Amino acid sequence: MATLLVTGGAGFIGSCYVLARRAAGDRVINLDKLTYSGNMGNLLSLKGDADHIFVRGDIGNAELVRHLLETYAPDAVLHFAAESHVDRSILDPGAFVRTNVLGTCALLHSVYGWWKDLAEERRQTFRFLHVSTDEVFGALRPDDDAFSEETAYAPNSPYSASKAASDHFVRAYHETYGFPTLITNCSNNYGPRQFPEKLIPLVTLNALARKPLPVYGTGSNIRDWLHVEDHCTALQLVLEAGRVGQTYAIGGRSERTNLEVVRTVCAALDEMAPSREGPYAELVRFVTDRPGHDFRYAIDCSKLCRELGWQPAHTFEEGLRETVRWYLDNREWVENVQSGDYRKWLDVNYAGRVQRVSA
Repeated sequence: MATLLVTGGAGFIGSCYVLARRAAGDRVINLDKLTYSGNMGNLLSLKGDADHIFVRGDIGNAELVRHLLETYAPDAVLHFAAESHVDRSILDPGAFVRTNVLGTCALLHSVYGWWKDLAEERRQTFRFLHVSTDEVFGALRPDDDAFSEETAYAPNSPYSASKAASDHFVRAYHETYGFPTLITNCSNNYGPRQFPEKLIPLVTLNALARKPLPVYGTGSNIRDWLHVEDHCTALQLVLEAGRVGQTYAIGGRSERTNLEVVRTVCAALDEMAPSREGPYAELVRFVTDRPGHDFRYAIDCSKLCRELGWQPAHTFEEGLRETVRWYLDNREWVENVQSGDYRKWLDVNYAGRVQRVSA
């Protein structure tokens, strides 16, 4: 049984990883600040589990982090904790600097200080895995090669700039101090328990409420979609067998335009929860595009597949249907996360945008 310190383990991707590792028998120390997107409802199945130790706290709290390290002596730290929504970063870039840059730096400093005093054998086996995004690479044109581990960084939003900075600090700790780090850059995740500001749950829940389905610009922006469970499987492979100091790109090999995704969600809902008021696609509204909206993201995950033998287990169509079904079957979870603060943010982000009916 491994002992893992997971930051941000109540969030969407972090909680999926925590649930998977507990199912595999690992002990998990889960450090989460429980901001708007952290949700203890994601971890209800672990209630009363003595090997899931949840701690509400900030990664920037050096005293707390040091206490957890000394008390539980983890075999690895997996760093999920981050502000992760582009639109929020445009409205408040400072929050992203504080969490993603300064928070990561503080965490690195704390963990490195503890690690360097370990016995040699423990230092050799310990790992620090930093979970990042493909958005640090900027945008692709339609015919460009997909992002890879060799792609130069070119962030275009405050969010991606903050994640790029955190990646650079993780790399610097390896190069400067020999700290055993790993970095992953993933494509757009989807799946159960995703906070409803993201595209797929936003469309699903708005459609069920017969609210407009906002699509930026013409909906032609392209994303590579990765099921969260496939992502977590890849992370575990990287943790166990990845080469120290290396970066691994993780993608779902499922490029779709945003409009294609929205229409696929609507088609699934038409089948699973048909509305007497008509097809859900009638609710699509094109809204003013956000500033600096990257056109296309795509990941070349051949290094991960070649070195570690990973392959995604979900097709996009199957995974999306499962995801829509999960939201239909878990309305209490939905109601709990749709707080007043979340509704207020939706009003700020979407209400002032020019809308037009889809063709």
